[in-house]
Amino acid sequence: MEFKPSAGWEERIVSSFARQGLMTTMGATIHPVAPGIVEIAVVPGPAVSQQHGFVHGGAVSAIADTAAGYAAVSLMPPGTAALTTEFKINFMAPAGGERIVARGEVVKAGRTLTVVQTHVFSETGGARKLIALLIATIMTLAAKDGFSD
Repeated sequence: MEFKPSAGWEERIVSSFARQGLMTTMGATIHPVAPGIVEIAVVPGPAVSQQHGFVHGGAVSAIADTAAGYAAVSLMPPGTAALTTEFKINFMAPAGGERIVARGEVVKAGRTLTVVQTHVFSETGGARKLIALLIATIMTLAAKDGFSD
């Protein structure tokens, strides 16, 4: 599906992402791909692992939700912000490999609510294996304090 991006969408997303303490703490990186599609990746390591050495489900959920939010933001008008109102995630395999990549893709962009699907992959040697699937509803809000997403 092809979507019409908002003005300055990529700059808005990169700037907003840089202000996210959790993503910085996790060492996550963002790669806006196209309007309605955003990827966020994290490299497995002690800071994001659980007791068995896999990337913790909370870290997987965090990058999946964030990718969904920014995919929605890419289609929202300037002067607005995004807020996740709900999400459901299914874990299908342990999160390991060289990188964990969450690819958020807008399913339906609305004026107030946007539905986004995020596929989360374990990546090794460039090959991707699906490890989780998130479905989220993102609300469009008026930006506060001069910051928009």
